[in-house]
Amino acid sequence: QAQLVESGGGLVQPGGSLRISCAASGFSLDYYAIGWFRQAPGKAREGVACVSNSDGNTYYAGSVKGRFTISRGNAKNTVYLQMNSLKPEDTADYYCAAGERCTIVAGQIIAGVQDYWGQGTQVTVSS
Repeated sequence: QAQLVESGGGLVQPGGSLRISCAASGFSLDYYAIGWFRQAPGKAREGVACVSNSDGNTYYAGSVKGRFTISRGNAKNTVYLQMNSLKPEDTADYYCAAGERCTIVAGQIIAGVQDYWGQGTQVTVSS
């Protein structure tokens, strides 16, 4: 069964770091653009980062640029999101998704049509 599974979420203090993972089974991430999205309680879903499958380009939301890094661990069929200098406003459920391309509209990463979604991992930034 093809699926995405996120892991690595948890509680971290402001200013801390966390790396969350998105592991695929049943299909290869090599052929997909992978996006990370997040949703905080009472807020709309936000695109955080995306890595293209065609040219390896990466895209980031302005709110995380310079702090978050998306990368492929191709040997492990996994995509990572390294999050540094975390802030309380980064608190959310984080989801990864696999699709045909990274869709950027007016500087925002849009979910568009995704073939697969993970179940999410919770990240809480609090002292």
